[in-house]
Amino acid sequence: MSQTPGSPKASEQDERYSALYSNTTAVRAIASAVEGTIGPKGLDTMLVDTQGNVIITNDGVTILNKMEVVHPAAKMLINVASAQQEEIGDGTTTATLLAAALLQEGVSQVERGVPVTRVIEGIQDGVAYALERMQSRARPLEELDGDVLYQVAMVAGREHQDIARLVTESARLIGYDKLRRSEFRLADTVMAAVGAQSQVFQGAVIDKQRMSPQMPDRVEAAKILIVDDELEAEELDSEALGTEAGFLLYRQYKEQFKANLERLVTAGVTAVFTDRGVSPVAEEVLGEAGVMIVQRVASKDLRKIAEHTGARPVKRTGIAKGTEELHKFLGFAEEIYEDERMENIRIVGGAGKPLATILIGASTEEVVGERLRIAKDAASSVQAAVCGGVVPGGGALELWASREVEKRRETVRGMTGFGVEAVARALRRPMTQIVLNAGFNPLEKVEEASVAQIEQDTDALAIDCEDGSVADMMAGGVYDPTPVKLHALQAASEVTVAIMRIHTIIRMKDETLQED
Repeated sequence: MSQTPGSPKASEQDERYSALYSNTTAVRAIASAVEGTIGPKGLDTMLVDTQGNVIITNDGVTILNKMEVVHPAAKMLINVASAQQEEIGDGTTTATLLAAALLQEGVSQVERGVPVTRVIEGIQDGVAYALERMQSRARPLEELDGDVLYQVAMVAGREHQDIARLVTESARLIGYDKLRRSEFRLADTVMAAVGAQSQVFQGAVIDKQRMSPQMPDRVEAAKILIVDDELEAEELDSEALGTEAGFLLYRQYKEQFKANLERLVTAGVTAVFTDRGVSPVAEEVLGEAGVMIVQRVASKDLRKIAEHTGARPVKRTGIAKGTEELHKFLGFAEEIYEDERMENIRIVGGAGKPLATILIGASTEEVVGERLRIAKDAASSVQAAVCGGVVPGGGALELWASREVEKRRETVRGMTGFGVEAVARALRRPMTQIVLNAGFNPLEKVEEASVAQIEQDTDALAIDCEDGSVADMMAGGVYDPTPVKLHALQAASEVTVAIMRIHTIIRMKDETLQED
């Protein structure tokens, strides 16, 4: 039974759970910053820093990561969104809303007099059951040519048809098997630039330029060497150089290095990509031989080049290999050229695995930044759908799972059941917010959808945000990737439990301050 506000018992409870109430308030504030962005009628947020720089976005994780936040519980929630982005690439707003809803419902049970530990047990039980039931509703996506893939990209891409088309085309070019590889991320193939023509480029695009304008800007039938290191001679420390023997050894290293560079030219190398810097000697020797050098290339880009061209990266000592052995490490591409307008290097027709790069263009920095975020979300969702299947979107699955958890509640004895009840209520939050953002009464519309799901025995019914009617999400092409849903609920549960376990907040002393 709840206590009358102002009564001694109520005051005692407020003091006992002050940390929980403080954390809950902070989490609610964070969730309110992104709740208006969810759904087809969600609006954008303008972020402004102290220098007047502006970001206009609908992306939940971008909003959260750019916010100025000091409260530790709020930071925990932001970390959940970041983890969702890192692991799945989409669904950050859903994860945030579910976490806030779970915490709010959990605290409501505590205020009723349910022990925190029992609420936590119930939340864990209810979430585990919800995840199991939601997983059972996944529809496998076994081909890339159907319309479902495009619809997934449309939903995650906020109905940008051009982006959905490009992402879908890229996925089909890359292929089903590669999309299911855990080390491959389709979102990493997305690039954006002001003034660029949006397209799927069948090859690798590296956001770099050739080392010197005197080097060729185009190489055909290219033999490619990747140096996962700096392209410089072996160095000696200053102490060794101070001796006559050390100086002679230094000269020997330099001469050997130059001979190795000339051997690269003899082996027919016409393009070199390095992880780090390139010495003036290497620039001179290779440049005079007409070799294109691209230095300080990111490791992920080097891996991309290697995969596409069939090259095997070597360390700087590897250039000392004999000509015949060196050939085993070289890659091949039909063409490498520098796009001077876009300031990037493009590699076409590699002898390795097919590669597609999604190029996104726009007229201004602000717009291109948002289109890049949208394209990455769409790419992540498409890959997640290929890996884990799809479920109805629009909050339909969560609403269905809410009723399944309510059934579970009837089988759980004791006060733990109140925690299960909290999960059932929280699962209604995504549809509630989507309907609210569309301008309809969520109490009325969510209940309409729930009754319709029961009557038609389906998990696919939700609210059409155009006219407020109950509609079949899958028939309307509103799909969400199953992994996005599952990971969002799991992450929300974990942060909720972590916050509810906090009994006291204590400020730590600064260990960096040294006493005199």
